[in-house]
Amino acid sequence: MNPSRVLISLNPKAGARSGQPLIDAVQSGLTERGFQVETITDIDQLANQAATSLAAGQLRAVISAGGDGTVALIADRTPPGTPIAVFPLGTENLLAKYLGMTASVTSLLDSVSDGKTLTLDAGEANGHLFLLMVGCGFDADVVRRLHNERTGHIHHLSYAKPILDSIWNYEYPELRVFCDSDDRPQSPAETIPETPISARWVFVGNLPRYAGGLRILPDADGNDGLLDLCTFKGGSIWNGLRYLSGVMIGQHQTWEDCTTRRARCLRIEAEAGANEVPFQMDGDPGGFLPVDIRILPNRLTLIVPNVSQPSSAAAPQTADPSQIPSPPIDTVPGPPPPPT
Repeated sequence: MNPSRVLISLNPKAGARSGQPLIDAVQSGLTERGFQVETITDIDQLANQAATSLAAGQLRAVISAGGDGTVALIADRTPPGTPIAVFPLGTENLLAKYLGMTASVTSLLDSVSDGKTLTLDAGEANGHLFLLMVGCGFDADVVRRLHNERTGHIHHLSYAKPILDSIWNYEYPELRVFCDSDDRPQSPAETIPETPISARWVFVGNLPRYAGGLRILPDADGNDGLLDLCTFKGGSIWNGLRYLSGVMIGQHQTWEDCTTRRARCLRIEAEAGANEVPFQMDGDPGGFLPVDIRILPNRLTLIVPNVSQPSSAAAPQTADPSQIPSPPIDTVPGPPPPPT
């Protein structure tokens, strides 16, 4: 039996409302190819239906229509092995860019029909999944301010006021990062060594993507079972501009006040007496420090085009037949012919 159920997860706040004609075209195209399609806006309903369909061997794909935060939320709320297809309609679509995915209806239809999959690591921060990165410090304060004022779809200009507010108000508290070593075996009973890295800016990445095309963690690899860490020591907007210039020219990792590591798990804390210090995950608010972060190898299953060969990622492989078979497009059952 070929799994034929497709769930489209629609995030109305992530640009999908303005992309409704595209969603309609996706639903119509998949129906014409013989799939049973349902569009869902409630994440609890999606999680329940995805888990039930996956366990029954009926789930072909969950389509994430939105931005990076939408994909991360779907991955967080669905069981491991859930096949997710990214349809980028959000303000930032860093994962889609990494995978070479676009908001092309035809490409998405072919990807779901062909059923090629790519397995990637995911990160977990305080019990919730992230796919790209975690930021602590100035950038997380901007994200927090933006989402506190958010009422609908955001665009890049929406960040202007939160950035100015953070420039005037963020205090750059000292952050302490405790991380394990990447050169020894790990077990759940092991604790992170008590030798912290002191910093004012902290970035933890699973993939080498950050907003604006910045390569803060250029060597991050979504298949190596490790997280990449980058910290900066200087605590002012002027230092921030200097670090930005270093990132843009690819020299920041050579500077004395920049520290990089690879780790399986980390803990990030704020100095004693500091006000609530936020962290962000994949561009969405994650909460306040402290945060415990770990890598989850091979946690994410993504549906990608057959021709997609993402940089620094493993080549797509044919899915497990019990989950997403890969028949040629012309063998996928289609609708019955019209009566004559």
